[in-house]
Amino acid sequence: MTAVTAPTDALRRLLDLLASGASSEQLAHVVVTARAEGALGAADLAELAGAGELALRIRETLEEHRRREAQLGALFDTASELAALSDPDTVLRSIVRRARALLNVDVSYLSLNDEAENKTYVRVSDGSVSAEFQQIVLGMGEGLGGLVAQTARPYATADYFHDDRFKHTRHIDSGVQDEGLTAILGVPLAIGPKVLGVLFASDRGTRDFSADEVALLSSLADHAAIALDSANLLDQTRRAVAELNEANATIRAHTESMERAQDAHDRLTDLVLRGGDLPDVAAAVAGVLHGDLTVYDADGTLLASSAHPTRLDPAALAVARGGRAVSTMDSWVCAVQAGPELLGSLVLAGRDGLTDPDRRLFERAGVVTALLLMLRRSVVRAEDEVRGELLTDLLSAPDRNPRALLARGRRLGIDLSAPHAVLVAHADGASRRRVAGAAARHATLVGVHAEEVVLLGTGDPDELARRVAADLGSATGRPVTVGAAGPASGPSAIAAAHGEAARCVRALLALGRTGEGAAMAGLGFLGQLLGDHADLDAFVRQTLGPVLDYDARRGTELVATLRAYFGCGAQLARTKDVLHVHVNTVVQRLERVASLLGEDWQAPDRALEIQLALRVHRLGG
Repeated sequence: MTAVTAPTDALRRLLDLLASGASSEQLAHVVVTARAEGALGAADLAELAGAGELALRIRETLEEHRRREAQLGALFDTASELAALSDPDTVLRSIVRRARALLNVDVSYLSLNDEAENKTYVRVSDGSVSAEFQQIVLGMGEGLGGLVAQTARPYATADYFHDDRFKHTRHIDSGVQDEGLTAILGVPLAIGPKVLGVLFASDRGTRDFSADEVALLSSLADHAAIALDSANLLDQTRRAVAELNEANATIRAHTESMERAQDAHDRLTDLVLRGGDLPDVAAAVAGVLHGDLTVYDADGTLLASSAHPTRLDPAALAVARGGRAVSTMDSWVCAVQAGPELLGSLVLAGRDGLTDPDRRLFERAGVVTALLLMLRRSVVRAEDEVRGELLTDLLSAPDRNPRALLARGRRLGIDLSAPHAVLVAHADGASRRRVAGAAARHATLVGVHAEEVVLLGTGDPDELARRVAADLGSATGRPVTVGAAGPASGPSAIAAAHGEAARCVRALLALGRTGEGAAMAGLGFLGQLLGDHADLDAFVRQTLGPVLDYDARRGTELVATLRAYFGCGAQLARTKDVLHVHVNTVVQRLERVASLLGEDWQAPDRALEIQLALRVHRLGG
């Protein structure tokens, strides 16, 4: 190991190791070696330790990305392979082989439903050594597989024989025990509401299947169900050709449509593999189906559109759950799902009807969109985690290691030493994650801290707060109240500005100004009382400026008249005695005040501000 003589050497060593794919132990050893050699000071060691922790997190994130990319790559390869197969038995064998490889399990198998007998039986297996197990027949609702086939929902168990959620029968338990299986995951193979069978992944030891593994096997099952349905349909078509030679023309046209759908699906898969995004997929599907395609997320927010967006029908989406295309009065709707999880929806307009091949292509587009959304979510989740940790450390412990915070910000492309407006957004009843997502376009850094959405932005805080409040309210459909402070530069100043912005939000809510945005300067004398930097001269100027200027130009005594008027309890008779003028003179002066300050100058809130400004003005000479 090379001796560490300077912080830059150690940091360069960390980057070299990270770039070369070094292990976690090798990355940690750089910090251990620097500490043991004693060549660096305490501050440099702390910065190096922080960099080492970040390098370890980056390595873990990269490993997770590689794993996800490998899974998705295998899943796309599976989709291409299944699309190319035409024999049902070949399709089934490919499905179970791919399932075993994707989830790295001991045994994978597939059962098909027999609707006439109300049973599901094991058709194909991979990795199985038990003849008894390979001949198991499950009644609907019996065992884990029978429950999946009956309910069309995925189920998983870490220890099958000690799981009482399933109906255990002697012949099923005997076959599972003869195979030596313990952990079992089963997901339905379905086309719309029809369940064709169940796809299983199992281990001979205990194992907790993660949500990602359930979603991955469900995605494979969706591909497999469509491919199996296509293969069965093609097989039926071939037999029909042999039996009905007079239908050659119709069958030829149908086959060409199927080939067009398969070619389009391959193009979509290739598009995603080459890094295409949702607008690219929308344009490609719209071109193939000769219509207008719109993509929405799970909350109904528009994500992409090939032309003018088409409105989503929630009732049709509820029927389309399961990946089946549903027709409405003027469009087609398909749910975008990963297993049971709803990720979004596709809306196709401009087509009066869809042939079966085009409908299947539309449904395949939903599967491809689901894979793309899952990949995007994995990347965004990793980025949000790193940014969220920076925001938490910045606001919770800004003085612990400000140099490290500045360095972490630079690595994310954020200059924390530059002036930033700090905003706190409060939204009752709205998802904080959704609010944070909508606020991202206004911010250099955004996250959730202390149960509120916090963002750093650039520009005038008061103006930015008003703009963000209006935009977030429109995006979420709920009033969003935004308090702002700053500009602030550096970790300590940013943390202090966050406290002032939080107080500003509370003040806005207390004043009944829900759904508005403002900085302390926009709250009048309350801002002066609650703010960290009271500017009394600016407050007096903002409140009495027109009256002060009028007195200075004309040599009048409007300020003195206001002071006497409020001092006499707003009684004209007493005011004229104090000023030694006629009552009409007092009335005329007050009318002039109204023309300068506005007709509402005697409203309770305005009157209180004016009296406070008069007192401050008098104390200031």
